[in-house]
Amino acid sequence: MTERTPRQAIALRYDGQKAPTLTAKGDDELAEAILAMAREYEVPVYENAELVKMLARMELGDSIPHELYLTIAEIIAFAWHLQGKTPAGFELMPAPTERDITPKHP
Repeated sequence: MTERTPRQAIALRYDGQKAPTLTAKGDDELAEAILAMAREYEVPVYENAELVKMLARMELGDSIPHELYLTIAEIIAFAWHLQGKTPAGFELMPAPTERDITPKHP
């Protein structure tokens, strides 16, 4: 008989100033409720069981560990991109212009 791994979910809050904090976590029914609320408020959902397992060890209100800053930053940046958002003060770099790389002969 195989033991079923419970479905887990976490929620993070990011205010744009400090490291994201853990605002919700739960298994099975609570996990489904967290995901349902995210869908209701059109919050992007990223599924990664190993990352959730690491973050679920934290206490509510804890900031994410420094070792996960880059991983979480990439997820937040992608979620913002999907929603058409950009951080305050962020400016897109103009696309590089094409350069003529044909050799010039005298």
